[in-house]
Amino acid sequence: MKKLTCMGLSLALMAGLLAGCGSNGTTSTPTSTPAASSTPVQSQTTTLSGTVNTDGSTSMESVVKALAEAFMEQNPDVTVNYSGTGSGTGIQAAIDGTVDLGLASRALKDEEKSNGAVENIVALDGVAVVVNPENGVTDLTVEQIAQIFTGEITNWSELGGADAEIAVFGREAGSGTRGAFEEIVGVEDTCKYTNEYSSTGDVIGNVASNPNGIGYASLSAVDDTVKAVAVNGVTPSEDTVKDGSYEIQRPFVMVTKEGTQLSEAAQDFLDFAMSADAAEIIAVAGAVSANA
Repeated sequence: MKKLTCMGLSLALMAGLLAGCGSNGTTSTPTSTPAASSTPVQSQTTTLSGTVNTDGSTSMESVVKALAEAFMEQNPDVTVNYSGTGSGTGIQAAIDGTVDLGLASRALKDEEKSNGAVENIVALDGVAVVVNPENGVTDLTVEQIAQIFTGEITNWSELGGADAEIAVFGREAGSGTRGAFEEIVGVEDTCKYTNEYSSTGDVIGNVASNPNGIGYASLSAVDDTVKAVAVNGVTPSEDTVKDGSYEIQRPFVMVTKEGTQLSEAAQDFLDFAMSADAAEIIAVAGAVSANA
């Protein structure tokens, strides 16, 4: 008897449940938790990759390579290439679209800007006037420097040095260092060079090997084989470039083309180079960050 009673109760309970699930839609369906997907969730973080090609100023070599090394350490799948062919070539390459970033160690000219070149100033650099370490001359005015490079002063004795003819060394036409130096000193197209060279290293090397030599070079490239003279009493250094007291200085520029979108890797590298995070790297390389 008890067995029949239990069966009756069970049938009644089942009938009630079926009635509650009828077609009149008055009872909502219980919410259930979806089963976990068998497809793995992809990470939202993408790894930056690609190649960034830079070309131009030889004076910017140490700065660009230092920035590239730090950037590639943070982004192992990115390669940043540097080629030193001179500022004029680098600017034109950026305009032509044959490189991601052109490199210029001078301000852009109006003609270059009208052709689409865009100036992104990464750093400031002093252009040091260098002599042989044996030279007793330690300080020159901007006027005296101009007179040396235009041939008005030809002997070191006129400046308190030895009785020896001055050998004037400089960069080739189109060099950003030459362009900046000649413009700042006021000797554009009037210099009389003993020899012209295609790289900053060649200028330094020839001044180092000639006791009577004088030349100019990026402050970041100056080493102990030559001596940088003071200009109007101010020695070139990171501090004197930054505060503007050293007169012969110029910008280091990464050149892009107006209306042209860079690759993600190239844009990120440019952003990094112009960020405050790059200031210390640029300083170690011998220049001053323009964006610190």
